[in-house]
Amino acid sequence: MSVRNAVYAVYERRLRRHLDGLPVPQHVAIMIDGNRRWARAAGFDDVSHGHVVGARHIANLLEWCSEAGVAHVTIWMLSTDNLRRPPEELDPLLGIIAGVAKELSAPGTPWRVKAVGALDLLPAATAEALKEAEQNTAERDGLTVNVAVGYGGRREIADAVRSLMHEHAARGGTLEELAEVIDVDHIADHLYTKGQPDPDLVIRTSGEQRLGGFLLWQSVHSEFYFCDALWPDFRKIDFLRALRDYGARQRRFGA
Repeated sequence: MSVRNAVYAVYERRLRRHLDGLPVPQHVAIMIDGNRRWARAAGFDDVSHGHVVGARHIANLLEWCSEAGVAHVTIWMLSTDNLRRPPEELDPLLGIIAGVAKELSAPGTPWRVKAVGALDLLPAATAEALKEAEQNTAERDGLTVNVAVGYGGRREIADAVRSLMHEHAARGGTLEELAEVIDVDHIADHLYTKGQPDPDLVIRTSGEQRLGGFLLWQSVHSEFYFCDALWPDFRKIDFLRALRDYGARQRRFGA
């Protein structure tokens, strides 16, 4: 073991001790940002190489979350805005995402995959890969992994309201009747993440300190942690630091 790795191992054990007795977030949401910048900094002309390396790193994160006792993870892989990228960049990324869905749902893996996003905006092959991953893992009882693809917070809220209206109309109700009774719980029951707890902790890598539309509705009471590391460089100690920071906060929920 190199000196650097030895120091890293000691520091990791120290962080773990600091987590003893601290609350653990049940739902961690993460914006895996910085793949393209990582590729450029590493000297690659093709930025899709950064997405390949970043995709391989997802399984590590899920293992860390499982070890820590996290029950739900939401990973933002592709926004609705990202769909406007040029085909030479978008097409390889969509292929990588389909590969991630297949790997997460492969036999022997413990995770339950949930597709989160406007799948109707995606190419048919990508949407089908996400749907198959969800169907193939529906009976699993392991960590729930929300794969956010074609995701935008505003779009999600609009879709939730639209779904609620269609449901009400199918029951024979009128818009006037719906307007009289609609509340936040009705909308929450039609979000992509319906049935799941809202995220306790939202992490964004790459040094950016903004939501960019990520889980706008669900993150109203979330704690935020911004990390300078680009996603492919995000280490276990970075994750443990985020947990330590979360555990040390006093959550008041507006009180």
